[in-house]
Amino acid sequence: MTDRVALITGGAKGIGRGIALDLAAQQWKVALCYRTSETEAEQTARAVTERGGQALAVRCDVSDPAAATALVTQVEQQWGRIDALINGAGPYHRVNLFEESVAGWNEMFDGNLHPVFYLARAVSPGMKSRKSGRIISFSMANADQMISQPDVTAHYIAKAGVLILTRTLAKLLAPYSITVNAISPGFIDSGSAPPEELAGMTKRIPAGYIGTVDDTVAAVRYLLSDEARYVNGANIQISGGWGI
Repeated sequence: MTDRVALITGGAKGIGRGIALDLAAQQWKVALCYRTSETEAEQTARAVTERGGQALAVRCDVSDPAAATALVTQVEQQWGRIDALINGAGPYHRVNLFEESVAGWNEMFDGNLHPVFYLARAVSPGMKSRKSGRIISFSMANADQMISQPDVTAHYIAKAGVLILTRTLAKLLAPYSITVNAISPGFIDSGSAPPEELAGMTKRIPAGYIGTVDDTVAAVRYLLSDEARYVNGANIQISGGWGI
């Protein structure tokens, strides 16, 4: 298929940008969803076009179920279909559980878990009608360990929820030749953390070094390929052995 369409939330920068540029090189049409990073989204959209793809940058708060549904409708009206949904958006903050506010607690679920449900529900009718599609969501490398996380509790629970939702969606959509998988990065140099902070984490990574955006993009490329047509409900860790 040469007329493939991807919707990437959090596609303006970091890992989302890397995925968008990789898809552009394969001549995908890429819809980039962003909430606040307008300048970065416009830059990424231009880079997608320069690499041979087509781009659409849309400001949308996907924590709003109506807005998430409208986003899917807009992309489908623009290009007629969505072949891949990549859930890359996800706010993060570090605060002790007993210092967390109710608003901060809810933000972690509204930003990391709920949009996966809203968007999957919106894209699945079109994918089911075509009997093809890919959904990829991002969790975190140790979210399946169910261990204490005093300073990132809500974020951690939300990311564990992403894994459960991924497996549930995979079971429901597999009869329609749709795959639903998760990618769980560990420490990745995506531009979101200071270099000195990442460097300090190196000693905790069995591989001995920090991962790159390209490491994560390669996993996405595989899951979108025909070679991964029988991979469903999986969780691929991109962590150099950290978190297992």
